[in-house]
Amino acid sequence: MLQTALIHSTAVIHPRAQIHPSVKVGPYAVIGEKVSIGKDTEIGSHVVLDGHTEIGQRNRIFTGAAIGLEPQDLKYDGSESLVSIGDDNNIREYVTINRPTRFGEITRLGNGLLLMAYVHVAHNCVIQDNVIIANSVALAGHVHIEANVRISGLVGIHQFVHIGRHAMVAGMSRIERDVPPYMMVEGNPSRVRGLNKVGLKRSGIGELESGQVYQGLKQAYRLLYRSGLTFSEALDKLDSFANNEYVQHLHRFLVASQRDDRRGAIPGRRGATPHRPISRS
Repeated sequence: MLQTALIHSTAVIHPRAQIHPSVKVGPYAVIGEKVSIGKDTEIGSHVVLDGHTEIGQRNRIFTGAAIGLEPQDLKYDGSESLVSIGDDNNIREYVTINRPTRFGEITRLGNGLLLMAYVHVAHNCVIQDNVIIANSVALAGHVHIEANVRISGLVGIHQFVHIGRHAMVAGMSRIERDVPPYMMVEGNPSRVRGLNKVGLKRSGIGELESGQVYQGLKQAYRLLYRSGLTFSEALDKLDSFANNEYVQHLHRFLVASQRDDRRGAIPGRRGATPHRPISRS
């Protein structure tokens, strides 16, 4: 049973919405029939939660956010699809998160995220844990962001792009290809500028195995972007880092990035591989 003292009198909540008694709901919020909200979550004023939307525990959703509304996709036919949001997230003012295009699909957000004001998360996106996305970033459909990524403000990310874990995207960049893990990218067109040194050290990766993990990533970066090797040759060299799980993750990401359903990886700042021509629109 809802604790009415925690829900503002002007909020409009469907009687079949599933809301934990500890949830706080601010003025003029609108919560639809198929929404569920976990304990200790706070819903700000003028927030709209609609569609089949599942929100976990201890989230804070600020003024004007709109979550679970129809995708901005002309192929959408009204089918039921899901927005799933984990725990301990901060979703700031006027963030929009759309549900997927087709029946049974999921737009999925993990735990510990910070989405700053005016971030747009389009249909079928996946954002893993501990990601920070700054103001006015727009994610097109089917974008996949791995854990511990940092994206600065005013960035546009093309549909079907993947961004690898512990990557850093600089402000006002245009991201039309995959961002390799552990790298820092910037520009229009974007280029890999170097390892995300600060992020790796802050995350503790810089000290793993007395710094050997970080040294392996530095060597991998040099092979990919400074050695003059072709992409295939550089990938073959990465196989020699079998005892470095982080380099192996980078290797797997880059191999997968070359599949026909992916967009290829952003090249280095001197035009070095890895990348391939884009065939999809």
